[in-house]
Amino acid sequence: MSKALKNLVHGEWLTPASPDIHDIPDPAAPDTLVATVKYTTPDEVRDAVKAAADAFPAWRDTPVVQRCRILFQIKDILEQRAEDLARLLVTENGKTLAEARGDVRRGIEVVEFAAGAPHLAKGEFLEDIASRIDGYIYREPLGVVAGACPFNFPAMVPMWMFPVAVALGNTFVLKPSERCPATATALGELFTLGGLPPGVLNIVHGARETFEALVTAPQVAAVSFVGSTAAAKSVFLLASSQNKRVQSLGGAKNYLLVMPDADLENTVSAVISSTFGCAGERCMASSVLVPVGPAASIVDKVVKAASALTLGHGLDPSTTMGPVISAAHKKRVIDYIDLGLVEGASLLLDGRAVTVESHPRGFFVGPTVFDHVTPGMRIAREEIFGPVLSVMRARDLDEAVSFANASDYGNGASIFTSSGGAAREFRRSIQCGMIGINAGVPAPMAFFGFGGHKQSLFGDLRVQGTDSVEFYTRKKSVIERWFGFGPTGSTWAK
Repeated sequence: MSKALKNLVHGEWLTPASPDIHDIPDPAAPDTLVATVKYTTPDEVRDAVKAAADAFPAWRDTPVVQRCRILFQIKDILEQRAEDLARLLVTENGKTLAEARGDVRRGIEVVEFAAGAPHLAKGEFLEDIASRIDGYIYREPLGVVAGACPFNFPAMVPMWMFPVAVALGNTFVLKPSERCPATATALGELFTLGGLPPGVLNIVHGARETFEALVTAPQVAAVSFVGSTAAAKSVFLLASSQNKRVQSLGGAKNYLLVMPDADLENTVSAVISSTFGCAGERCMASSVLVPVGPAASIVDKVVKAASALTLGHGLDPSTTMGPVISAAHKKRVIDYIDLGLVEGASLLLDGRAVTVESHPRGFFVGPTVFDHVTPGMRIAREEIFGPVLSVMRARDLDEAVSFANASDYGNGASIFTSSGGAAREFRRSIQCGMIGINAGVPAPMAFFGFGGHKQSLFGDLRVQGTDSVEFYTRKKSVIERWFGFGPTGSTWAK
């Protein structure tokens, strides 16, 4: 029996008042409901924001070491419940169990990072910047922060946001993806169990209208968003017009460059994992493979390896690739495959008509590979967000880099080579925010910032790492001078 999800407001779990019920099906077995959810009304959004605003003064005044001790308790609970979270995530998102475990693990790593707030939040001090005048800078929390997450990483992306925010003294209102809200709800339960006071973390369910109500709420000081580029740009413009601090991560078109001296066996493995892992539904997925010169021999090897992937339910140990998130998204991906044929690309591996006997109604799209894709084709320029790889052949490194740099996106790119010189030239000339050298998924760890360039990131600060500390705090500079105390410190001046 599916669970009816509720909002978390001031420590209470409340059923939204909307009469409409939205089903959350298992993408591999859509007849099975994981949960149901009602969307939050504008009045209920205001209640959640008020709860966060009311909780802020006391939470801000809670010593940072006490806040972080709560996070340590929460981290222990997350470790104990990690497998339960991963299995829940599989059923609402479609990942394989190994991928879901990775999703949860990367989120827990951010909690570990956030628990270092006593060090991360320290300011600066300089004595005697002038005669008997000291100067210092310290950080203070912003207040109420709102965040919204995509469907593709239901555990990691929420934990990119609120653990760091609350560690630094802010309170938070989270709107999970309306497609995958069950994992975020479970996180809310665990963070509450771990000791977060009422109102510090609040959760409201809904779609675009719910988040727009959050963004425009007067008490909200900052907004964090991860989603498509169109949505990210819209959120950035709306939040900026409200004079709010905003970080808004959008889409990607990531390139993998393969030099003739690359280790082909390891490179093939990395390409398969990067392109078809999580069914291609991640902003770090490689969607364009650029072999340079003789490295084109890798294409046949990639097709062979992709053909060997086993589609199925993520809880089945034999499954190496799960479904996409929904019927609508499956249609979107198939429409792009159809478009690639119309544009004249060579379809080497076709995933449109795959069948999974054990789950015939699942939203499955098989691994798909196009060859002889040219820069002007839409399948080369637009984010497909599915298991589709486009091969663009290059004569040399300069041409390969020019293909990548022509993209409107600048999220991630990788090179596979045995040459330090080629790797260095690639690193210096590629125009993106996250770079891999012999690594298919150049996603940084929790203590480094995550985010791209160009149309992949709107705002100045990335998620994770010290950028997140900058985002969730503001600095105050103080010039301090005291009169009356004697120069020796032993007598009062008259």
